[in-house]
Amino acid sequence: MSETQEQSFHMPTPGAEHEHLKPFEGTFSAEVKIWMGPGDPVVSTGEMVNAFQLGGLYLHQDYTGDENESPFPSFMGKGYWGFNSTAQQYEGFWIDNASTSMQMETGKCDTDGKVWEMRSEFIHPATGQKMKKRTVITLVDQDHHNMVTYFLNDGQPDYKNMEINYIRKS
Repeated sequence: MSETQEQSFHMPTPGAEHEHLKPFEGTFSAEVKIWMGPGDPVVSTGEMVNAFQLGGLYLHQDYTGDENESPFPSFMGKGYWGFNSTAQQYEGFWIDNASTSMQMETGKCDTDGKVWEMRSEFIHPATGQKMKKRTVITLVDQDHHNMVTYFLNDGQPDYKNMEINYIRKS
């Protein structure tokens, strides 16, 4: 590193954008609806535990699904969500035991800190086709939030794929 680079480098600290993530910290019960095609969704439940890590820069997400007879028995997932102050955008990373892909998404939050719109591209595990995804996360209040995921197909309306409603347990 040059002397100029060393002088300009500093360890990041959480900023105002990280404050928007604080209502998501805690333990939440979850009701998950997944549409795998036309008709009624597959419904399951689980628990999401969110905790800040690495000095408050990242919200770690740890999801455990309840045992059920759905296409995703014993579902587990983990992720991180944070604000990249260099790129000036929120970034999320998610992995789970329903696929081998590592999904990353980027997006923005409204000025009130209530609605995030995240976007990503990934390879659909069932079809092998490149897919575009839009995720809308809405903070209803300090104890309730939801996430709705849409698949995007060029020239067609967005296809609602998943909806999760979270209620604070602690």
